[in-house]
Amino acid sequence: MTRLLVLQPDPSDPIGPLGDWLTAAGAELDLRRLPEDPLPGTLDGYQGLVCLGGGMNAEDDTKHPWLADVRALLATAARTSLPTLAICLGAQLLAVATGGRVEPGESGPEVGAALVAKKDAAWTDPLFADLPLMQDVMHFHEDVITQLPRGAVLLASAPKYPNQAFRLHRCAYGIQFHIETTTQVVQAWADEAPQMAATRPASAFDTETLDRNHADIAETWQPFATKFVRLAEGALESAPPASLPLT
Repeated sequence: MTRLLVLQPDPSDPIGPLGDWLTAAGAELDLRRLPEDPLPGTLDGYQGLVCLGGGMNAEDDTKHPWLADVRALLATAARTSLPTLAICLGAQLLAVATGGRVEPGESGPEVGAALVAKKDAAWTDPLFADLPLMQDVMHFHEDVITQLPRGAVLLASAPKYPNQAFRLHRCAYGIQFHIETTTQVVQAWADEAPQMAATRPASAFDTETLDRNHADIAETWQPFATKFVRLAEGALESAPPASLPLT
């Protein structure tokens, strides 16, 4: 059994359908709801790491001191080539932990269903290669990754904010968007953050619209989740080491 450590920083963002996709692919999930559940002292015994989203800032250690330990685990996973999937806040935590920068988005929040586009490097990436050119995703965030960590490979982009998905080292992936949400979760976010929700037409949060959005997301991202499990179990080869710059 492929054992994945799953970190949930915020009760408002559960693992949702992504958990079903991972378990259907053969993974066993060790879900830690933070900060109530303790973080493991080591990543020994895990074949992969998943870090979900949340409403806090990636460096809000004053209110959430345990974020420093999450960043340390993400940095260790990246350094030791443990397959890692970091989502929204998780991607921001991964970026900050490895030398990148996260700041409030100068062009305002990204909210609701959207499309992101593959970059050239994605066509040969183990997880992204088979995704369509334009991928359905869900956004709900104000902070953005303004600088990728050194050596990171950009895999997906969008006009408003370019750093939508990246790979660090051979198999640590950060995605600035959500693939794990449900209609009910997004509607709850819209109710809790009406100013952010107001940046989109009210119809964007209709049940029928969101159900259709999530069907499109599932079609694209369930195979991706299956590939992540294959990567974690060693059945899928990770990306080759990045070439060193010439000096």
